[in-house]
Amino acid sequence: MSFKIGKNEIGEGKPVFIIAELSANHGGDIEIALNSLKAMKDAGADAVKLQTYTADTLTIDSNKDDFKIHHGTIWDGITLYKLYKEAYTPWEWQPKIKQAANDLGLECFSSPFDKSAVDFLEKMNVPAYKIASFEITDIPLIEYAASKGKPIIISTGIAEMSDIEEALKACHSVENNDIALLKCTSSYPAPMEEINLITIPDMKNRFNVEVGLSDHTLGFTISAAAVALGAVIIEKHFILDKSIGGPDASFSLTPDEFKLMVNSVRDTEKALGSVRYELSNKTKSSRAFSRSLYIIKDIKEGELFSEENIKSIRPGFGMHPRHLKEILGKRAKCNIEKGSRLIWDLVNE
Repeated sequence: MSFKIGKNEIGEGKPVFIIAELSANHGGDIEIALNSLKAMKDAGADAVKLQTYTADTLTIDSNKDDFKIHHGTIWDGITLYKLYKEAYTPWEWQPKIKQAANDLGLECFSSPFDKSAVDFLEKMNVPAYKIASFEITDIPLIEYAASKGKPIIISTGIAEMSDIEEALKACHSVENNDIALLKCTSSYPAPMEEINLITIPDMKNRFNVEVGLSDHTLGFTISAAAVALGAVIIEKHFILDKSIGGPDASFSLTPDEFKLMVNSVRDTEKALGSVRYELSNKTKSSRAFSRSLYIIKDIKEGELFSEENIKSIRPGFGMHPRHLKEILGKRAKCNIEKGSRLIWDLVNE
């Protein structure tokens, strides 16, 4: 199931692929966008993701109620057209952003929102495509993007089971099997009780694809938890400074916060390790603090071993405690001083 995005191999046992989502967090200033790239790299991101749309490729300029947002979001009260007009990343910036990202060692790809965006991104030679949560029902778009032979990452924020199955079928129909699904909750910010991270291993088993998390929660603890459950991709919104403002600022991470998230993810990776029951050298040395059988009172030659003169105590250099019942009632071969390790050579068989 594993595949590569640029130089990064995506899959179980590989380093988690960490995506910094720029989205609208440039405030309409390309210098902020370019400065964000350096901060993303310094914070430990592997890639930057853009969004490739215009207000006109997503909707129409209408004040009718259908086109106003009123779904309990942070954007309620404004029209779709106004939101997308504010949030879009100018297309003429995007080749410059990709080049700057690549110069820093970051992968750069995007979410296309129509076929014209796919065509534009193909000219930029992006290494992958991301299908946004709200586009998972746009089967012609998914099929067209997948037909380009690049890995496809699909967010599932508004998806029902049938939507996921249909999206995967669209990719397979054009012989693209390099697919990752992202568990996602399309609330902004997403409340903890709606995250349902336990879905991650189920998605992996059910759909036989790589699985990650698109994290819209406040903070970063959920990303590390997702990795513990098998996520191989983490996507999180990034903002250079929250004073920039914009539609996504409230649930985006600043560079310092993003760095803490990356560190948490990397620590989780190390802690997961592999299935093993053998002790490391460091752990073996700690066995000195386990219990073993010791002489706790001076014993004369021929004296019986009893619970009065031997005991299971720390440290662990004496005989294993499992032998206690076996030793009780036997006699000492010689005089034994209090504090001596009990070993078989001291026991008269």
